[in-house]
Amino acid sequence: MLPASSKMPHKQQPPRKQSISMGRGARKRDEDSGTEVGEGTDEWVQSKATVKPPDQLDLTDAELKEEFTRILTANNPHAPQNIVRYSFKEGTYKLIGFVDQLAVHFTQVGNLIPKDSDEGRRQHHRDELAASSQESAKMMISETEILEEEEEPKEVEAGSQTDVPIVEASDKVAEEELMTPKQPKERKLTNKFNFSERASQTFNNPLRWEIYDAYMEELEKQEKTKEKEKTKTPVAKKMGKMAMRKMTSMESQSDDITKVTQAAKIVERMVNQNTYDDVAQDFKYYEDAADEYRDQEGTLLPLWKFQNDKAKRLAVTALCWNPKYNDLFAVGHGSYDFMKQSRGMLLLYSMKNPSFPEYIFSSESGIMCLDMHVDHPYLVVVGHYDGNVAIYNLKKPHSQPSFRSSAKSGKHTDPVWQVRWQKDDMDHNLNFFSVSSDGRIVSWTLVKSELVHTDVIKLKVEDSTTEGLEGLQIHTVACGTAFDFHREIDYLFLVGTEEGKIYKCSKSYSSQFLDTYDAHNMAVDAVSWNPYHTKVFMSCSSDWTVKIWDHTIKTPMFIYDLNSAVGDVAWAPYSSTVFAAVTTNGKTHVFDLSINKYEAICNQPVVAKKKNKLTHVQFNPIHPIIIVGDDRGHVTCLKLSPNLRKMPKEKKGQEVQKGPAVEIAKLDKLLNLVREVKTKT
Repeated sequence: MLPASSKMPHKQQPPRKQSISMGRGARKRDEDSGTEVGEGTDEWVQSKATVKPPDQLDLTDAELKEEFTRILTANNPHAPQNIVRYSFKEGTYKLIGFVDQLAVHFTQVGNLIPKDSDEGRRQHHRDELAASSQESAKMMISETEILEEEEEPKEVEAGSQTDVPIVEASDKVAEEELMTPKQPKERKLTNKFNFSERASQTFNNPLRWEIYDAYMEELEKQEKTKEKEKTKTPVAKKMGKMAMRKMTSMESQSDDITKVTQAAKIVERMVNQNTYDDVAQDFKYYEDAADEYRDQEGTLLPLWKFQNDKAKRLAVTALCWNPKYNDLFAVGHGSYDFMKQSRGMLLLYSMKNPSFPEYIFSSESGIMCLDMHVDHPYLVVVGHYDGNVAIYNLKKPHSQPSFRSSAKSGKHTDPVWQVRWQKDDMDHNLNFFSVSSDGRIVSWTLVKSELVHTDVIKLKVEDSTTEGLEGLQIHTVACGTAFDFHREIDYLFLVGTEEGKIYKCSKSYSSQFLDTYDAHNMAVDAVSWNPYHTKVFMSCSSDWTVKIWDHTIKTPMFIYDLNSAVGDVAWAPYSSTVFAAVTTNGKTHVFDLSINKYEAICNQPVVAKKKNKLTHVQFNPIHPIIIVGDDRGHVTCLKLSPNLRKMPKEKKGQEVQKGPAVEIAKLDKLLNLVREVKTKT
């Protein structure tokens, strides 16, 4: 039964009495257990009122149950998040997404080695060997000392004990072990010789001079061996040579294929000469007999077709014969379609081996132009579609260019359409020029293995100045497509543009042109000075025309419409009046102005398919052949028939005059006729 007080309602029961009764009950239980509790133990039982600040928010149960998770990350809160850098590819400033969040608080270079590593095991093994050798040395010393002490009691008095000397001997051995220093371990010493002056050194580190003395001893040994070699008998020298030959014969039996590369090339050329024997005979001796029955026309005899699987689907964008080796020519591969730009190739073929190129170089961007140095025929300079220029060295075996421009060092912002080697500068540094669609003609100089560039001239369209903001004069940039330097006047050169104009420029003037020719209605694809006549140059364009100019006259001397876009033109090296042109309908046209100044004396399709477009043509400097490239990556070699390379006929009792003067007079005669007609009209 509960006490009567406990049956009272809770509201009427005073809290103090409740606490006292509970305290008494607790004290009674503690007395029964034999322990006594103090009076302060009942305070924790009282109900405590919560203290609430006046500005505390009143939250609902749903808001109180809501959890807020806080995630700790390793990001640096002080790292900037809005760094921008200029993108040359897109031409704008772009936000950098990745920011370095690493913050180094402490670094220390240690020399600890893991026990499980090879170096750790070797070091542990060396330590064990050193410890065992020291223990064995100690045992040997103690045994010898004990034996010596055993012989000493002979001099001791008869009444002394025999075991006393033995104890003294052991104490003596222990004392000597303590007194004698331990032998240091022999380790490989590092080279601390730093070539400082010996007189200024102290004895703090004498090891340095020990190393120096060791170097001197080694030099003396080498000199002694050289003297011995001199004093050797001829028989001993022969024996040494025989041993060297054996070594080289053993090396030659290795699998290194590079040692037989030259021999393999010679064998491959011999096999190709047997395979293409009929073509080789035609190239040397064949002459088209049908030319005797033709009045003035001639033909082109196909000889070889050069192609490579790696250059498939890449157009021939450049051709150039080697100035020293007349059978070697370089081919540049790329694409003229700006929507299909990918890679590029530089191939060098020899007529001695039509089946495979002599050299192969790959590039990330398409090659648009190239040129080979006259004095250094192993140097090839190329211009890329991405605006860079590069120099390849055929003497070096690696496939990367020896020198290359970059966005950091400077480059063109548009495709490079033509490059030309120039004479070395005053300091005998290699020098070449380039022209691009960005309107700049740039001179590149190779100084201390670096390409240094300077802008020679910036092309501007004449009468195209517009007034911009704040009265600024804005010029329209002319896009350069082709250029050529004069054969005799070093500072004079011609530049063709996409607008169809040709500018006569000087290296000395960078702000204005010497003259302007309204040449074509579309882009000028090529411009070339005559190799004999110093006043005559030729141009071709996508407007289907080829024009011949006298640079002192603003109007063309001859105009030829070829019914298709003209990709390239080239003067013949043997005549001042012969030139060839290739068109996009797959035809090659050969003109001889001295025979017919109105029409071509040869119009011949070169490619089998009509869709194939011819892109470039070049005359061989010695042989009567031309090479023609198309947009499928093929290069066709053709021989000119006798009618295409007619020479002055011999007259009875007169010698045939030859030479540059005769060629200049022959072309002057034609130009004078045209000048007379123009003056009359």
